Amino acid sequence: MPMLTRPLIAPSILSADFARMGEEVIAATEAGADWLHLDVMDGHFVPNMTFGPGMVAAIRKHTAIPLDVHLMIDPTDPFIEAFAKAGADHIHVHVEGNPHVHRSLQTIRALGKKAGIAICPATPTDMLQYVMDLVDIILVMTVNPGFGGQKFLESQVPKIRMLREMADMTGRDIRIGVDGGIDAHTAPVAMAAGADMLVAGTAVYGQKDYAAAIAGLRHAPGSESQPASPAS
Repeated sequence: MPMLTRPLIAPSILSADFARMGEEVIAATEAGADWLHLDVMDGHFVPNMTFGPGMVAAIRKHTAIPLDVHLMIDPTDPFIEAFAKAGADHIHVHVEGNPHVHRSLQTIRALGKKAGIAICPATPTDMLQYVMDLVDIILVMTVNPGFGGQKFLESQVPKIRMLREMADMTGRDIRIGVDGGIDAHTAPVAMAAGADMLVAGTAVYGQKDYAAAIAGLRHAPGSESQPASPAS
């Protein structure tokens, strides 16, 4: 795994002002965000509802940085193509409750997008064993998915470490992202375990100065010496 200078920061628009979404997207982009993280929830797979491909298409008009779309929906497969066409650059599907996740990842890659797989706190790492050849990003949920503003689950740190080891064993460039409870205190913890992409909601959009918030995550004590991947 290459040793680079900083982690990727992906502000989560779940914590943005939805009434000013275009402005919020531009503001995060200008503040130095590497990616934007878009949580798609259906009120079924998770106990909340957000938006569909139309929002992704609207956001795509306001930024050129990668859109990291996290599908917390069931079923997933019927909607993958719509999100790809809307402008998603990366599409994450959950391993839980998806008996054909291998096919889902194949579909994402066939559409020319980076394939991500998300894993909930109670899910063991061996659930990903037979799809490591298809994933570009592994998204470790460090909270129970469905709501922003939750506390980082320390129990997930060993999981991040195990997944980093599994990814490195493939010899492929697989990013390890963390999503949930990320701030200047938890970012170095996640990175020390092997994470190189940080999804941050309130830690960015809950602050007055987005640029300072993003810089604070990148340069939190202990984070600068940790591995990261180039933005793409």
